[in-house]
Amino acid sequence: MTGMTWEILNIIGTIAFAISGAFIAIKVNYDILGVYILGFTTAFGGGLIRNLVIGIPVQNIWMQSTLFKFAFLAITLVLLFPNIWNILWKINSIEFFDAIGLAAFAIQGANYAVSTEVPAVAVVLAAVITGAGGGLLRDMFAGRKPMIFHSDVYALWAAIAGLIIGLNWVSGPYVTIILFISIVVLRVMSLYFNWSLPHSFYPKKEKD
Repeated sequence: MTGMTWEILNIIGTIAFAISGAFIAIKVNYDILGVYILGFTTAFGGGLIRNLVIGIPVQNIWMQSTLFKFAFLAITLVLLFPNIWNILWKINSIEFFDAIGLAAFAIQGANYAVSTEVPAVAVVLAAVITGAGGGLLRDMFAGRKPMIFHSDVYALWAAIAGLIIGLNWVSGPYVTIILFISIVVLRVMSLYFNWSLPHSFYPKKEKD
């Protein structure tokens, strides 16, 4: 992955997750400070968890002043113009921007892991953690059931992106862009058509 592609994915993922975090904060009636906190948590939470797991110095997360500015601007725009973000699809704005953030950060996390020469399994794990970690923290802080545990397909798309990158099937920025768009489209389609993964194969026990 080229440096420019890396930065573009970083910016796209940060903005998308900051917006989704801000939307959820507004939805659960947080005050202005709460909106900013949840927006920043969503934008940077996945990278923070990834750094902790892989062993990268945690303080590196604070050395991204440009990304913090992008996140701050995105959250501010959501606060000032909350009604212009509605997507005229079956899915809502939160899920749409979350899909963008998931794809961007999953690919970025996977490539980060590849650069440290870890096994393909670790690359998949890094993709899932980076792609879904921020959303997981966001939903927990907002008192919501985390999307990663929903019945619809979510973390699987991040895992697939990580597997493709871990197997070295991605070469060059154009293939990376195609993978990014594919993950976004698949995530949106899973929402639109209500795709889901199977639940436990054991029958639920009736309550006494």
